[in-house]
Amino acid sequence: MFTLNDIKNAHSTVKSGADFQNYVQDLIKLGVKKYDLYVRDGHAWYFGDNDYQLKTKSAYKPLNIANISDKERFKHYLKNHQRGQTDYPSFCNHSAETGVLKWTVDMDKMSCTYYDKFNNKMLEEHIATPL
Repeated sequence: MFTLNDIKNAHSTVKSGADFQNYVQDLIKLGVKKYDLYVRDGHAWYFGDNDYQLKTKSAYKPLNIANISDKERFKHYLKNHQRGQTDYPSFCNHSAETGVLKWTVDMDKMSCTYYDKFNNKMLEEHIATPL
């Protein structure tokens, strides 16, 4: 089963949203089925087969998550990030600023879903597989 060190090594290759598809493929190879990333402090829960799960530590100082979500502004920030125009810390700050509490990446569905503080779905995207 995957370890925290395996996750850390896979994540170390991510410089911007442009690297996300390859990161997901690396996690699939490790046996990750799904993960939830919490924007407030960057901790995540990773899930594998047979109810296997592990939690990472906080990755940064807590961010304030906006009470009112701004889906359109978030989509703008996300597109910029996916084009490689922002780094991961900037994207996390932008996510908090626009009310994103967490995102869930589901490897079976090949989707990434963003949720607000009230667990309302803000956006769901299909993850394309790299060529």
